[in-house]
Amino acid sequence: MGRKASMLVALVSVVAITGGCGATAADGGDDAQPLVVHLYGSDANMSNSLKDKLADAPAILSGMLGTAPLLELPESFKERLRGVDPALADYGYAAEAYDAVMLAGLAAESARSTDAPAIAKYMSGVSNSGTACGSAADCLALAKAGKDFAYRGVSMRRSGFTEAGDPSSASYGTLHFGRGNTVNDNLTEYVGAGDAAAASQVPPPPYTAYPTGNAKKKILPLKVGGLMPHTGRLAFRSAPRFAGARLAVAELNAAGGVIDQPVEWVDGDDGTDEKVAAATVERFVGLGVQVIIGASSSSVTKAMIPKVAAAGRILISPSSTSDELTSVPDNGLFFRTAPPDTLQARALADVIMRNGPHRVTIVAREDAYGLGLQKNVKADLVTAGMTDSAVDLITYPTATEDFAAIAARVRQSNPDGVLILGYDETAAIVKALAARKVGTSESLAG
Repeated sequence: MGRKASMLVALVSVVAITGGCGATAADGGDDAQPLVVHLYGSDANMSNSLKDKLADAPAILSGMLGTAPLLELPESFKERLRGVDPALADYGYAAEAYDAVMLAGLAAESARSTDAPAIAKYMSGVSNSGTACGSAADCLALAKAGKDFAYRGVSMRRSGFTEAGDPSSASYGTLHFGRGNTVNDNLTEYVGAGDAAAASQVPPPPYTAYPTGNAKKKILPLKVGGLMPHTGRLAFRSAPRFAGARLAVAELNAAGGVIDQPVEWVDGDDGTDEKVAAATVERFVGLGVQVIIGASSSSVTKAMIPKVAAAGRILISPSSTSDELTSVPDNGLFFRTAPPDTLQARALADVIMRNGPHRVTIVAREDAYGLGLQKNVKADLVTAGMTDSAVDLITYPTATEDFAAIAARVRQSNPDGVLILGYDETAAIVKALAARKVGTSESLAG
């Protein structure tokens, strides 16, 4: 998938937050005075799951504001997810994982094959062309009848894939942390992003008759592998993704399965680590898995695309957002239901500019996700009117455990806004900042 579709962001008004008001130290290096800042996050750290790592500091995230790919989920979908995992704390990327499995199953039914390259040829078509449908039963019925249909599921309800395999449009939420280090759902707003017109206009290949006799007996069941983190730095966010994927498998099977056979779920771990993910991919290939859902982080997904493509399997990430992934050579076998970070960067920049900071420090992990989003956010802030020198960039190796030096650098740069682009290590970063008396007015008030 070489061509990167152009995508436009249409942002509606965002509530301006005044939580950064208060006295700011004249010298950011003077630890005797609190440095009151607007604190921002994005995606992986805008989650209730983070509170478990901050039990000893229950107000430390209070006033933090950020964005995440998010849409207003139907209550019926949440109930079905809780039927799979009653312990869900939030629903981040559950819809994207659900749609990834559904699209793969529907494409296989349309292809009359569970061979991965054959499925891939129908992925864009079943998301864009024909009668709209939203459930496994309705869409499978259209596929079996040889009708053109456009899957309008949960995350991809507005439009389908671009020719590059990215969502052509998406939805973002602006999220606000309250006391207890939990997101105040009453303040969440949703904004549309992207351009439905960027969806692929290429129709699916012609439908063929179902194989019969020995040919039908040779069709293997569709196996879907979960390449998402049970371990590693994104494990704290992964429960909704597993629940969404498993729910889709269950609903496809309840509707009769794919090509009259139950879809098989094969559990796996990406470890938020390339070596762990590579071992899981190798195991999946050995087990005959045709479609792999994952990985979760952009850096791991980037490393897995060539391996999965070389094995002739399909990889669909429900949560990897780095812009780089669009242009990684993939033999037409990589897709994602999560939107690329060009959209999120603009949403973040819009929130920051409306919020009013004049000097922003962006702290990012050194991987495809952190570095790419940091670069894009800075570019969008400058385009929106902030000076280049007013945006300070700080990065840290992904294995960093002690963030005292990072906090000291933030303090010295004396910002009035701090954006953290990280995973579960965000908990350690905000604690290190608090030790330097850097935080929102709410968190510093205790």
